[in-house]
Amino acid sequence: MELYFEWDEAKNQKNQKKHDVSFETASLIFDDPLRISIQDRHTSGEERWQTIGMVKGVLMLLVAHTIFDEDECEIVRIISAMGSHQSGAKSI
Repeated sequence: MELYFEWDEAKNQKNQKKHDVSFETASLIFDDPLRISIQDRHTSGEERWQTIGMVKGVLMLLVAHTIFDEDECEIVRIISAMGSHQSGAKSI
């Protein structure tokens, strides 16, 4: 199944200012075969996930996101992203 990414651009800009991580960079953790995902919570019927993984083997990030299927594609909607040292990644 093909994997696609989407996000709110205003939220991306805000995330970059707050955490110094763009959603474009954050999407690269999904190339990490050793990434770990856990279900975070349900919000208004929507499953939220947290995934921790490496970007090109040098940068560890924690990404909050949703996942849904559409027309034989899997869409990942990124909600936030931060360095694992800034986050609750210790609980994962």
